[in-house]
Amino acid sequence: MSDESHEPSKRLFFALDCAPAQRRAIAQWRSALQLRTGRPVPAENFHLTLLFLGSVDVAQIADVCSAAGKVRVPGEPLRVELDRLDAWRRAGALVLASEQAPPALLRLVYALEQAMLPFGFEETSKEFRPHLTLMRDYRAPVPESTTPPEFFLHADHFALFESHKGRYRTLAQWPLIR
Repeated sequence: MSDESHEPSKRLFFALDCAPAQRRAIAQWRSALQLRTGRPVPAENFHLTLLFLGSVDVAQIADVCSAAGKVRVPGEPLRVELDRLDAWRRAGALVLASEQAPPALLRLVYALEQAMLPFGFEETSKEFRPHLTLMRDYRAPVPESTTPPEFFLHADHFALFESHKGRYRTLAQWPLIR
């Protein structure tokens, strides 16, 4: 008999949350696209992922939170413009992307990546591309839009989210100003 016990785990990621009014505005804009393919991401799940951790042992979550709490933050709220509609074919996603990522956002992501290195999470080598996912299983070209996307995501904190059965739940959050 093996001594190895499988710790319970959670699927986790760091992200900037989206305000309720912004979620509604983005969902309305997406509706106007009249998409006939893919699965819409529920508006309550709209967010901008900073770093995907994947499956994390429950026993590690306190240490992950401790490390995140020590990350150097921008010292001011973040404002991320989501001004481009893009279809990511390999990921099968329709996304709102940022033409120009704010340097403070890139520094925050890098600091999080560095803080998470000791934990050995799987996707720390992927290039960061700020985006908000609108549709999953999307295999069509970028749709035409009569109104160009002009959304600004404002954040005064970042959070650790758990993905569970298609819903996202905030486990912890940290201010961007300390």
